[in-house]
Amino acid sequence: MTRRARKITWVVNAAIVVGLSLPLMKIARGSAATDGTRAAAKTAQVTHHDRRHMHMRNWALEPTGKPGVSPLDPNRIPKYVNELTKPPVFVPDGFSGRGPHYTVTYKAIQQQLLPRGFPTTEVYAYGGLTNSAELGQRPQIATTFSTPGPTFEAVRDQHIRVHFVNQIDGGHIFPVDPTIMFANPNNQPAPQPPFKPFPPGYAFAQNPVPVVTHLHGGVTPSDSDGFVDAWFTKGEAKKGPAFTSSTFEYFNAQLPTTLWYHDHTLGMTRLTVAAGLAGAYLLRDRNDRIAPLLPSGPFEIPLLIQDRAFNDDGSIHFTQEGDNPDVHPYWDPEYFGDTIMVNGKVWPRLRVARRQYRFRIINASNARFYNLKFSNGMSFTQIGGDGSYLPAPVTLTEALMAPAERIDILVDFSKQQPGTNIILQNTANQPFPSGDPVDPATTGQVMRFDVQATPAVPPRTLPAKLIDIPTLVETEGIGNPKLFTLNEHESDADEPLEVLIDGQRFHSPITELPRVGTTEAWYFQNLTEDAHPVHIHLVEFQLEDRQEIDVDRFKAYWESLNGSTLPLNHPTIRANVEDAIDFPPTGTARDFLTGPSEPPSPAESGWKDTFVAPPGKVTRVRIRFAPQYTKESDLVPGFNPFPFDATAGPGYVWHCHILDHEDNDMMRPMKMLAPTPAMASVERQPVDKAHAHR
Repeated sequence: MTRRARKITWVVNAAIVVGLSLPLMKIARGSAATDGTRAAAKTAQVTHHDRRHMHMRNWALEPTGKPGVSPLDPNRIPKYVNELTKPPVFVPDGFSGRGPHYTVTYKAIQQQLLPRGFPTTEVYAYGGLTNSAELGQRPQIATTFSTPGPTFEAVRDQHIRVHFVNQIDGGHIFPVDPTIMFANPNNQPAPQPPFKPFPPGYAFAQNPVPVVTHLHGGVTPSDSDGFVDAWFTKGEAKKGPAFTSSTFEYFNAQLPTTLWYHDHTLGMTRLTVAAGLAGAYLLRDRNDRIAPLLPSGPFEIPLLIQDRAFNDDGSIHFTQEGDNPDVHPYWDPEYFGDTIMVNGKVWPRLRVARRQYRFRIINASNARFYNLKFSNGMSFTQIGGDGSYLPAPVTLTEALMAPAERIDILVDFSKQQPGTNIILQNTANQPFPSGDPVDPATTGQVMRFDVQATPAVPPRTLPAKLIDIPTLVETEGIGNPKLFTLNEHESDADEPLEVLIDGQRFHSPITELPRVGTTEAWYFQNLTEDAHPVHIHLVEFQLEDRQEIDVDRFKAYWESLNGSTLPLNHPTIRANVEDAIDFPPTGTARDFLTGPSEPPSPAESGWKDTFVAPPGKVTRVRIRFAPQYTKESDLVPGFNPFPFDATAGPGYVWHCHILDHEDNDMMRPMKMLAPTPAMASVERQPVDKAHAHR
């Protein structure tokens, strides 16, 4: 049933008593509160507690954990001295009938992140055989290691195999908190308070360092998806319970787009990504009719943006003491650095010709949102998002990016005068949306573009339509919509102890068991003060809309069903903000919606794998458990339209991509269901993989 067909909804016409059978009635959806109630709800939603985690840490006052080492004042770091570097491209080390084979190694290295004259920084790097030459130039093949890692250049429908090798020696460079869920390769019980300071922390948690890579946005078999428990240590001496192989197969059976890869180890993703384990993955299509119109070669550059704090010895300054140190000694709800780094360089500059460039921007920060704009107010054109081109080019002057989101933009420097310097700025609060404003002198600046004295080359004209995006139709009879709340478990000091989905922890019994070939509606009802970027593995999906809700009233209702103690010790009793409920009892049933439906912006109108669930709103998405190229007419619920068995292996996860939240239980498992015998007996035509969406 589609959402439009759900305008008539079941509602409760009685006082709420948990466990009591309640009489039901039907009224029209969107009965909505009065204008006075809406105004009151909006006021309540912007009144936040003055909590520590809603503020940027002052790194100058934070311990470094190293005797004689002090935090590095970001104002001491000269800007736009570093030259932006374009990561080299991985090259295969072999071929077989199944396609190219790559060997990618994890390793600790020293790298110059800060400008020269400052010390180098210890990071974790991806590395292997790479080519640093542009297309058409003589290849420059070498074995290189870097953060971000080298870029994968993949081709649609061409399988590749990647063998990952862990060569990280010694203990983790950041504090591993053993009181939250984590890989725990030594299988030791969690320590009890009082806790040890870091350093030294807990040796059993620090060493060895487990890793497993996730191709973010990839339509991938679950045993190659980087499941959080499929980790392995150096030499595969220790392996996670979901480990099957360190060789992953990527089918690349999806639309051309900008993906990225990063570590995804249980309870340690915030640490390993901050340490350096991330890189770009560009998926191309030989039959792409748009690509010939776009900048390429040296004029097409992935920009992987991250924030970091540093110490004066060059090391990364990471959280040494958590917000609730008597419960979680080292875990912090959000890591925000006080410098901005692009492609492994702090505040770099790029010398640009007077022509158009294509920038594939990846927000690879732990928790930081970016609202990107140019210092001269110039516009740019967004042509792509997470999972595809947009339906049409969009002209913008600023772009909001949540962690893990990607934007594919065209920037025309042809009309700029030689010698012009243009700063890419950031104006997003930290945390977003209600935290501290950025410092215009530090975190408000990203990089600089210096226009060179070259002939002006005008850009090519793009078609008005880039691709067709199909309208997804929800499958009837499968319990749509699926309802989720986003919750914070708070301490007595009103600080987060963990962040949850539906009040459940990651290891609570699995609740999401979609059938391949079906389309589900998922509603995310955000009761927290943070905007959460939610990422769903395996699939690209579509954002439907957002709508303001009465948070206080809905939270009270949800707690009347489930209790107020988190995490829950029972299955979640789900509630829908669309339902009209007489709560608190007044004799009048009304829903919890306080504003009109807000459609996605044009910049969000393509295929997505990560979306923003703002605080105080319900965000609705439609998820089709099938590849993007599948036609609706080919779908039979229970049949597998993927080019692999999506029901095999350990399954998938979905989670908040604020990595500090993900690591502390804001993640849930998902297992695809196999066809029923009745469904399996139905004859069907093969899936048409023609490039229908170009």
